[in-house]
Amino acid sequence: MAHGTVKWFNNAKGFGFIRPEDGGEDIFAHYSTIQMDGYRTLKAGQDVNYELNAGPKGHHAASITPSEIDDIE
Repeated sequence: MAHGTVKWFNNAKGFGFIRPEDGGEDIFAHYSTIQMDGYRTLKAGQDVNYELNAGPKGHHAASITPSEIDDIE
């Protein structure tokens, strides 16, 4: 499982990007892969764990788990 920090996330569009902890290109993040109950969203600066998958347009995150779920409102 990889670790990173949310660079930005657009709630209206349901996607954003994660900055990997070990550097490299930003990783695409879609709301449907966020593992939490209720409204699935991420906040800029939030630490997350995720699985890394290769897609047709580059890498994307799967099974995104916020490190601090209690910080989500």
